Amino acid sequence: MEKTSKLDSGQLHIWLAGVARKDAVAFKLLYEATSPKLFGFALRILVKRELAEEVLQESFVNIWNNAASYQASLAAPMTWMTTIVRNRAFDLLRRLDHDVEIDADNFDMDVVHALESGELTPIQSLEMTQDAKALASCMSRLEGLHRQAMALAFYHDLSHSEVAEQMKLPMGTVKTWIRRGLDKLRTCLGKMELT
Repeated sequence: MEKTSKLDSGQLHIWLAGVARKDAVAFKLLYEATSPKLFGFALRILVKRELAEEVLQESFVNIWNNAASYQASLAAPMTWMTTIVRNRAFDLLRRLDHDVEIDADNFDMDVVHALESGELTPIQSLEMTQDAKALASCMSRLEGLHRQAMALAFYHDLSHSEVAEQMKLPMGTVKTWIRRGLDKLRTCLGKMELT
């Protein structure tokens, strides 16, 4: 289907406005245009098809119920919907009692940008995948709790105090771990670029 390869942000705005008015036709068109990319995004995080399908369904219910709160000045339509899918996926991981460690191979902000733009060349797609693998490799070298603190802060968008609360640790400890983790990632990625 050609129409899903490149999503027109203006058209998505129009459909979202229709969904905000509870227009079922606009919702159907929005779903048809965006669900393949959003499903792929959920699958990258959750790995299992059935979990990704569940998250996609929950996300579109959320989009239907909250389209009126969408603010174009804050995010592009695809970014807004991708954030809903991401948050639902992470909520499901927590409900399933998984460790809240998300490695960069499964989730990377570059993926969000790729979802918004259907214009990545094969070379750009390959570079994005290589960057994600490099980051995942460097993340895997961090100590478990340090990696978990970084994942909560950067992949779950939690503040340092929220990370401290979730991990039941002092805030100073969390800040130190995240700062050291970032330094180690920077060093690791720098070495990989030299090879």
